[in-house]
Amino acid sequence: MPSKITLVVNPVSANRTTGKEWPQIAARLKSIIGEFTWEFTTGPDTAPAIVRKALKAGTEIIVAVGGDGTLNEVVNGFFEEGRPINPKASLGIIARGTGTDFIKTAKIPKDLDGAAKLIAEGVTKRIDVGRAIFKGHSGKEMTRYFLNIADFGIGGETVSRVNRTTKVFGGFLSFLWGATVTILMWENKRVSLQIDNGPVEEKIVQNVVIANGQYFGGGMWVAPRAELSDGFFDIVIFGEISRGESLRNINQIYKGTHLDIDKVSLIRGKKVRAFSEERVLIDMDGEQPGTLPASFEMLPDSLSIICKGVF
Repeated sequence: MPSKITLVVNPVSANRTTGKEWPQIAARLKSIIGEFTWEFTTGPDTAPAIVRKALKAGTEIIVAVGGDGTLNEVVNGFFEEGRPINPKASLGIIARGTGTDFIKTAKIPKDLDGAAKLIAEGVTKRIDVGRAIFKGHSGKEMTRYFLNIADFGIGGETVSRVNRTTKVFGGFLSFLWGATVTILMWENKRVSLQIDNGPVEEKIVQNVVIANGQYFGGGMWVAPRAELSDGFFDIVIFGEISRGESLRNINQIYKGTHLDIDKVSLIRGKKVRAFSEERVLIDMDGEQPGTLPASFEMLPDSLSIICKGVF
């Protein structure tokens, strides 16, 4: 008889404390949600295979235990050859990571007991998922799904820098440091951008954010109007913004008031295509998987997540 619940656990999440504390965490979870099976990831991109194996064996609930990067990998395991493996399966989240940005939009508790009680209650909601096709670091075309936010430009550079260094100071300070250092070295990029069936427009941009959720970068409220189940991306375009303007306005992104800045625009759409003659890095749920050219497509109503049911 297959287990109803499978936990996919990143042991190096939460600055490598998850693996060390797992016996105590598992015991506490078992007391709240009952029996489950679990498996540790063994490195980057190992979670999708664990998820696919569990779903094909009949698991009904997959729980991601880790940060936003782990969550992204787990979500990718729900899909194979462009389709959901089991459309009725649900995703649960126990956040143990640096940013834990997605749970802010989905209103999932960050504390262990609160997240576990939500899983035990089993209330689900259908949400949208993004699909990106882009150039991987190997030079080959890649397809990846994302639950929260994808962006390209300074965001990709910032995530690359943060992921190469320690996150011991937590999400907020780690990403604030990374963003500040990157701003001081950044040169805006010239990109060609098409939204839905509109015209291809050439723009000089600092960053283009393709948002399903509202938060990224350890608490930046970059897309305050985004909704997880409306069938649209909120596309936030940071235009030709100087270093000085960026440093002066960085606090506005945390407060969600940056949409009032003249060089920032918001467009809602279901598809985005982007390419550039320059090297432009992509950020996807806090990971840096490749570069432009890329296309992003909204897949409405594609995944059930366990949440409070109200966003």
